[in-house]
Amino acid sequence: MFFLSFQINFNFTCLQILIMQKSAVFLDRDGTINEQMGYINHISRFVLLPGAAQAIKILNDNNVQVVVTTNQSGLARGYFPESLLDDVHAKMHTLLAAEGAKVDGIYVCPHHPEAKEERFLANCNCRKPKPGLFLQAAEELNIDLSKSFVVGDRWSDLKAAANCDATGILVLTGYGRGDYDYIGPKQEIQPKYVAEDLMDAVQWILSSSPGVYAP
Repeated sequence: MFFLSFQINFNFTCLQILIMQKSAVFLDRDGTINEQMGYINHISRFVLLPGAAQAIKILNDNNVQVVVTTNQSGLARGYFPESLLDDVHAKMHTLLAAEGAKVDGIYVCPHHPEAKEERFLANCNCRKPKPGLFLQAAEELNIDLSKSFVVGDRWSDLKAAANCDATGILVLTGYGRGDYDYIGPKQEIQPKYVAEDLMDAVQWILSSSPGVYAP
């Protein structure tokens, strides 16, 4: 009788965990949320793209988790210190909050296989297009990757989406238009949708997934 009760409780708990898993929208940072300026090696170079905060707020208002995933090999190359990365993300939080928006998590890959700083020298599993950042976020934030979206301006973002079974969307801001014209035609992996900017991407996500995202 005890075993039967334990089995029922165990199955119910597993079912609860599955039900609680949420979909999310993963956003690349540079070129998707803020202007693409190469390496953001000074706080003054971090500038939000027009409409980006409003787009993120729409996701917030629809109870959609928003997660930033970003490669920051400038750390590995010694172009800027970790303190600057912290300052940039603090500025991002402040600028978004001023528009009533927020992100639920920021996941950073600081590694590079040719890093100058030994602590960042690694052929890691977290540098996009590898899925490490997404898998970590999924575990920590209880996200169902198969029902999630990855939005970015590089083909590496689309490949990352494919590598974690999410839906990839290309934005034409940042490097996006050049990638679309010159890199995309040669790629096997293609975006599910090509958006002019983050607002366009968010509107498409919400309109295409009414059963997943609802206010």
